[in-house]
Amino acid sequence: VQLVEFGGGSVQAGGSLRLSCAASERTFSSGAMSWFRQGPGKEREFVAAVRYSGATYYADSVKGRFTISRDKSENTLYLQMNSLKPEDTAFYYCAYGRTLILSTLRDVAAYAYWGQGTLVTVSS
Repeated sequence: VQLVEFGGGSVQAGGSLRLSCAASERTFSSGAMSWFRQGPGKEREFVAAVRYSGATYYADSVKGRFTISRDKSENTLYLQMNSLKPEDTAFYYCAYGRTLILSTLRDVAAYAYWGQGTLVTVSS
């Protein structure tokens, strides 16, 4: 499975961006697709996920501001980011775990497929 992210860029605090992740094959029939991010000098961290069932999960730091969604017909994952803060600055990666289970949803090591990342920069 190949994953390609689009939509990163620079925005001022309070602004919005929408990230897209195009998958080379169907990825919504099992496991989960997620967004992670890695800020400067930080470890990669979980942002949001959508399981094959459609259930969604969010990190506390983005809950209420970010929305994860999917278009199954287009094999595309989205992340709508509103009310952006400078601390949201990071490379954002989409990831796919085909056999992922709920208890490992937030674990980087549970995902076998990763995109190349797209940079989001939020200025104050």
